[in-house]
Amino acid sequence: MSKLGLAAVLVGSLALGGCMQATLSPVNDAAMTLRDKQLLAHTPYTEVKVPEQFQRHIVEYTRREQPGSILVDTDKRYLYYVLPGGKAIRYGVAVGEEAMAFSGVATVGRLAEWPDWVPTKDIQERLGPYPARVAGGPANPLGARGIYLYQGNKDTLYRIHGTNQPEYIGQAISSGCIRMTNADVIDLYQRVKPGAVVVVLPPGQSA
Repeated sequence: MSKLGLAAVLVGSLALGGCMQATLSPVNDAAMTLRDKQLLAHTPYTEVKVPEQFQRHIVEYTRREQPGSILVDTDKRYLYYVLPGGKAIRYGVAVGEEAMAFSGVATVGRLAEWPDWVPTKDIQERLGPYPARVAGGPANPLGARGIYLYQGNKDTLYRIHGTNQPEYIGQAISSGCIRMTNADVIDLYQRVKPGAVVVVLPPGQSA
């Protein structure tokens, strides 16, 4: 998508609010592979029950994003995967702290299962030291799936990904990326396609 096209999507998205609070039904568990089940059977972290409002549901959706696109409401800590017919799947997420959060329009540039984590220089300086590369697995901060956000052909270095800290879903705690529970990111990964538009609303622009 051209810069002009992305800008048009962003302007339309920011200008059009709408009520997306009507919960229609919960969504069944994601279809996990045998590898997913094996890796998630022995996680090195404590499983927690995500609060009801941040559990996966099908909801009414009145904005103009096209089916197959993603909207992240930073203020409300929700990610919407847009479905046909005025509906969306709403997932609870953890978002970046305000000074580090990504906002704007991107596209899905790459998808990966159980991705390796390569800490950025900034993360190494602020939070490290970490190994130069952390192999994919249940202890990896990227969790079960990585959805890589690009602008044009450039990797923004921001991701939608799983987590090994599910207790933070619903908070602004990350270093800028959008975290989901592993079950939720597996579910989203099965739906989203390369090239899909991802709109991340900045703080103060809640849907």
